Amino acid sequence: MAAQGPEENYVSGRRPKPQASKPQTSLDRSRSFLSVPHAVRVIGPGRAGLSFARGLDKAGWRVADVLGRGDELAGAAEGVDLVLLAVPDGAIASVAAEVAPVDGCVVAHCAGALNLDVLAPHVRRASIHPLRSLATTSSDLTGAWFAVAGDHLAGDVVADLDGRLIEVDDDARTAYHAAAVMASNHLVALLGSVERVAAEAGVPLDAFFDLVRGTVDNVAVLGPQAALTGPVARGDWDTVARHLAALPESERATYEALKSAALQLTGRCDEQQPKGRAT
Repeated sequence: MAAQGPEENYVSGRRPKPQASKPQTSLDRSRSFLSVPHAVRVIGPGRAGLSFARGLDKAGWRVADVLGRGDELAGAAEGVDLVLLAVPDGAIASVAAEVAPVDGCVVAHCAGALNLDVLAPHVRRASIHPLRSLATTSSDLTGAWFAVAGDHLAGDVVADLDGRLIEVDDDARTAYHAAAVMASNHLVALLGSVERVAAEAGVPLDAFFDLVRGTVDNVAVLGPQAALTGPVARGDWDTVARHLAALPESERATYEALKSAALQLTGRCDEQQPKGRAT
């Protein structure tokens, strides 16, 4: 699980330099005596692992270290409350099996599509999947939605990150993750298509970002059906046909698929398009 770029902190036991902090008040000191911070060890120094490490450290957790490829994993559960596996989905089961079970330690993964069976042989298991795009190793997880399952300690992680929690049953996790991929990864792919088509007209992608943001805001307020505008919503098939004629062949399948999705949203799937204008 190699890091995805040079990292100065949180890799194989290296911790950040202490930062200057405000003087503790008497109330702060009394609280510190009353509670002991949770401790976590992260396996996987990539974007998810380092983002979790930084977020939990900022939230007051003790981050023991972040382990990567070549590190000894057998004792990873010793001395911590949580071992978080931030590794590729296909490696989770084998990495979990390398970690010797320790009574009281929770072993969790942050995969969206997998259930808890992949964490055998550990008794206390959890999954903590952030509904946030982690584009860098310092992505901010504060306030994110998290899909969780398993041990209650997952809820503590979400609470300490000031996040919002949703519980997803094992039999629904794949559908949940498909929806997350559509909302994030497929949106990026769509914007790639927008960039290519707009370039044909000499218009930069930046010109469309306010449109995209405004559209998402409208969906948040009105819901998808009421927020839909444009030629499909109006039944303007002449404009749709002109769009298809103007598009490069390589972009038409994307337009066709999204036209069909928009038509489904209108509830007029049986609407007859003019002959010769069908898409």
